[in-house]
Amino acid sequence: MALGTNHVTNATAGTFIPELWSDEIIAAYKQNLVMANLVSKMSFKGKKGDTLHIPKPTRGAASLKAASNQVTLQAATESEVQVLVNKHYEYSRLIEDITEAQALASLRKFYTGDAGYALAKQVDTDLVFLGRGVNGGDGTAAYTGAIIGSGNTAYTGSNAAAISDAGIRAAIQKLDDADVPMDGRVLVLPPVARNVMMGLARFTEQAFTGEVGGGNTIRNGEIGNVYGVKVFVTTNADAATSGDRIGLMFTKDAFVLAEQMGVRSQTQYKQEYLGTLFTSDMLYGVKELRDEAAVAIAMPA
Repeated sequence: MALGTNHVTNATAGTFIPELWSDEIIAAYKQNLVMANLVSKMSFKGKKGDTLHIPKPTRGAASLKAASNQVTLQAATESEVQVLVNKHYEYSRLIEDITEAQALASLRKFYTGDAGYALAKQVDTDLVFLGRGVNGGDGTAAYTGAIIGSGNTAYTGSNAAAISDAGIRAAIQKLDDADVPMDGRVLVLPPVARNVMMGLARFTEQAFTGEVGGGNTIRNGEIGNVYGVKVFVTTNADAATSGDRIGLMFTKDAFVLAEQMGVRSQTQYKQEYLGTLFTSDMLYGVKELRDEAAVAIAMPA
């Protein structure tokens, strides 16, 4: 029995060609990343296995060279960090023919944007959760290794304080004491802290945000920097067990994102539903690399 001419072809289903979806989803994914742009990234693409082994060398020390004496060899005490690549997330939708026929032309743009946002949110959330273990934390939402926003006081679960100039300096001091390089430090805060930051003189004064006409981040509506530390805001910031929100100050060496499969998009026509199934997925792993290279900061929700 002939099927007639009302069947799906490249012309009638062009909206669902994987290449069209893939480019838009990848663009939306990259646009919505915050944490993933600030940590170490390692590609595991095309490699077999589920574990990435990252060497973790220890720092050496300079030795005094005496005349006629041999050089002093540094002791080899390297260890490794194992990143388990076990996070496989997908975003799928089934779009029936009648929907595709009657919907606005912007339908695909909405779905691809939503897919990119959802995958980016998951990656950033997994990276944020690594903050639970920094500075000797127990890896839970209790944030036992955190300090409070007002200064260098240990977080107990009930003493969170709004982010302050003293709190920022205390976090910087903890990184300094751990011999963490100043270059590349960032501060990632929950949205509740944005208003407080805008009220800090050190954050808003010209000396800390650049000259007029020089791409000043505050005037451009972006978040800016303080004491040479770039400041970001993300809705994916973690919440402690008590409901307090958590900010993180760190360098890229604190955490790693290992991708074995980047964002992949596939489509398939499902005759039993008279619709097109599209799926975007990715496979990756995250891990804390250097415990002392990050500080968690607790503040009220």
